[in-house]
Amino acid sequence: MTLTTAKTAPPESRSHVSAGPAVRARLGSIDLLRGIVMIVMVLDHTRDFVNVNGLVGDPTNLATTTPMLFLTRWVTHYCAPIFVFLAGVGAYLQHSRGMSTRDLSRFLFTRGLWLIVLEATVIRITTWFNVDYSFLITLQVIWTLGVSMIVLAALIHLPLRVIAGLGLAMILLHNAFDGIHVMSWQGPGSPVPSLAAKLWILLHQPAEFFPVFGDGSPLVFVVYPLMPWIGVIAVGYAFGAIYTLDPARRRTLLLRTGLGLIAAFIVIRATNLYGDPRPWSPQSSVLFSVFSFVNTTKYPVSLMYLLMTIGPALLALAWFESRLALSERGESNGRPSHVEQIVTRVGRVPMFFYLCQWPLAHGLAVAVSAGAGKDIGWYFKSPPAVFAAVPANAGFDLPVVYLCWLAVLSVLIPLSLWFSRVKERNPSPWLKYL
Repeated sequence: MTLTTAKTAPPESRSHVSAGPAVRARLGSIDLLRGIVMIVMVLDHTRDFVNVNGLVGDPTNLATTTPMLFLTRWVTHYCAPIFVFLAGVGAYLQHSRGMSTRDLSRFLFTRGLWLIVLEATVIRITTWFNVDYSFLITLQVIWTLGVSMIVLAALIHLPLRVIAGLGLAMILLHNAFDGIHVMSWQGPGSPVPSLAAKLWILLHQPAEFFPVFGDGSPLVFVVYPLMPWIGVIAVGYAFGAIYTLDPARRRTLLLRTGLGLIAAFIVIRATNLYGDPRPWSPQSSVLFSVFSFVNTTKYPVSLMYLLMTIGPALLALAWFESRLALSERGESNGRPSHVEQIVTRVGRVPMFFYLCQWPLAHGLAVAVSAGAGKDIGWYFKSPPAVFAAVPANAGFDLPVVYLCWLAVLSVLIPLSLWFSRVKERNPSPWLKYL
């Protein structure tokens, strides 16, 4: 694990804001947290392909779920918000390390475009094993991150306080628009949503299909609307400024902010007044009542969802920072374990890890189903298109899901360690896009 070193540097004249003390080395605490959420993410995607009804059921439906199934899905709620938030933090750290505002803006814009291209090509094909582009794209977290980076490329030219204010406004206020719904597309032959309706779906109305142009044109499926993810990456960028502070003060701020967000979640969620379109309610048992309380809305991500996930993430960063401080002082209980070093390296190559996990998880699901003699849903048509997914009621129970998750990780982690070493040896700027 790498340690944080802060040195005083002159303000960058081309910056929109004084950079303060520059962060010269990679931050092991951020890489470690990112690595953890990436590994947990694979569990969710493995469950999608391997579990019974993985792609058609709702594991958070309290009327049909089991405690283990609910927790298997719920723990992965931490992945997307932390991933996007840390992307914003990472952008600020690049600025702090000396990248000019203009160069950073150019990088964020081009990388954002690249992520959208990846969503429409590599991720789309390896997720669904489908090359029929009459179904154009599923707009998931990578497209959202891509668009958010493009918007952030413009925002970073503003003062840091303005960036933080705009991001917080998006996060705090977007649930006020939960009641606005445009008419959905009902299928071939039905009216196609207007341009304004499509834009609203892209911004705030999830789980919607619509043709890109007119009836008969390629279809888009919106899973991740953009609001308030743009706000999350903007707040992450502004929050990155704390990494130019003295480490002790930084840990204190991480701890206090994390506890404050958790307290805000508990208080606001208990009232059911605002922040999530799905209110909680007492259930038949204490356990399921707790499940109802933490069963916040992901599509579109609610204020409660973000408080519930970002708050503990900041506490984790504070804890990791404390361990790094102990290690820096030479104390044995702060030295990173072998597992921590591996997870930290995984956190340095998140995009490579993300791209590889789709074909591995889906391919293993097909192989395991075929080996067990189950229907795997293959079909062929003209033009050549192949699709494979475990059909409804043909998958496996959770023990098999967890075994497949470990099997995917046994391949994915060594691949990521290899690629992290490639990036260390090769300073090519092109590798930053992975």
